[in-house]
Amino acid sequence: MTEDVQKHSVHTLVFRSLKRTHDMFVSDQAKSVSLDDESHKLKMGVKLKADYGAVLHMPVLKEGKDRVSLIPGSMPGHQSYTQPGDDPEYLITGTHAFPSGPGVALTADTTIHRNPTEAGIHSMAVALPPSQARLDASRTAASVAEIHRLPVGAERSTALSLLEGGGTRSSALTRKAPTMPKPQWHPPWKLFRVISGHLGWVRSIAVEPGNQWFVTGSADRTIKIWDLASGKLKLSLTGHISTVRGVAVSSRSPYLFSCGEDKQVKCWDLEYNKVIRHYHGHLSAVYDLDLHPTIDVLVTCSRDATARVWDIRTKANVHTLTGHTNTVATVRCQAAEPQIITGSHDSTIRLWDLIAGKTRATLTNHKKSVRTLVLHPRQYTFASGSADNIKQWMFPDGNFIQNLSGHNAIINTLAVNSDGVLVSGADNGTIHMWDWRTGYNFQRIHAAVQPGSLDSESGIFACVFDNSESRLITAEADKTIKVYKEDDTATEESHPVNWKPEILKRKRF
Repeated sequence: MTEDVQKHSVHTLVFRSLKRTHDMFVSDQAKSVSLDDESHKLKMGVKLKADYGAVLHMPVLKEGKDRVSLIPGSMPGHQSYTQPGDDPEYLITGTHAFPSGPGVALTADTTIHRNPTEAGIHSMAVALPPSQARLDASRTAASVAEIHRLPVGAERSTALSLLEGGGTRSSALTRKAPTMPKPQWHPPWKLFRVISGHLGWVRSIAVEPGNQWFVTGSADRTIKIWDLASGKLKLSLTGHISTVRGVAVSSRSPYLFSCGEDKQVKCWDLEYNKVIRHYHGHLSAVYDLDLHPTIDVLVTCSRDATARVWDIRTKANVHTLTGHTNTVATVRCQAAEPQIITGSHDSTIRLWDLIAGKTRATLTNHKKSVRTLVLHPRQYTFASGSADNIKQWMFPDGNFIQNLSGHNAIINTLAVNSDGVLVSGADNGTIHMWDWRTGYNFQRIHAAVQPGSLDSESGIFACVFDNSESRLITAEADKTIKVYKEDDTATEESHPVNWKPEILKRKRF
């Protein structure tokens, strides 16, 4: 059955077409849709998670509450006073009751607590060197140590009146331009022994806590244990199917840990010389590992841009530390906070909260890959090595101390002993020796490659001091292990410190 189509006049059809065209073009298509709160909240939530997920939930740090105890020079037991309504981030210290001189009793007058006036703080800031002035003016007045450091008597009360009254007598605290302090003399190091036996690059090295033997991992896929005194081979362990990139000996159990480019992390029982545990989880080559000094935890880092925390006994992956955007090349553990520090090819260093499994701080000062980190055995400081330079940092927040520039090569490894000798080993086979405190480069070594190797095969992949700190052991690209010792015949006269007290350049970050 056919249905008749209603016929319209051309006039009506033209007008209908005009109306449709009018409706289409009259509305402003470029005008954005009106915002509604719900969708805006949703959009911001997604954006936050996508862009800032890694730093969204930072762990609540204890230091935030008692920041005073962290300010260098502040003394335990002293209160600090915040202005009402102030942001608690900016605590003012050093304004407690303080007698005007030794033996002066605290009277009603001397116990009055006065907050420093703004002018007082600014005049203090003017007297300080510029890099510190910005920090001090925004954060705190002079610390207690600053007042203690002044000689007794009038000068002490001058400093106090300057703080409290906000006077303009900045001359009381003027300082000379900073100069580099004289470096401590260290005897030069000389090559003592060359140990060969590996059939590939020697990539990693570790000394056992008893200082009887040391262990090396190599590109020939073996782990070898050597006698430290004689340099003789004691044992070879096979099991890895690719380059062994990291080794560590436990001081808490008779275990040796190794990791390699085959993604494997192994635990060897040294009583049976067998693998007893595997730690599975990394998605790519594992570049470094370290053992926690006080708890049974192993931390590994990998080319998959993560570091993983393992329970040694149960093999459980306790935390996966994510945040780096490229290979994590080095990891270090310590008993104090932050308990884990990582360096990455994304040129950042991250300090981690082990309990929360999150980043405490990210240090972005390096311009090139950070391939190595070393913690000072006695101070609360550490150093990082990169192709641009070596930088020293202060724990717990990673405050920058100084640059050690001059080793113009790709730095693969750093080692430091308790005498303050910092050793940096580079890809081109050079070793530089530095004075930790002043950053003075007191020796440069370029050992010859073993006969039969090409000159291009001179490269230092790892170096470590033994536990007596009298030997320096290096792992090299010419398939050898070299042992260095201090030159006993050297004196300050025969090898003087070539040092001039030049005025320091402004700190480059």
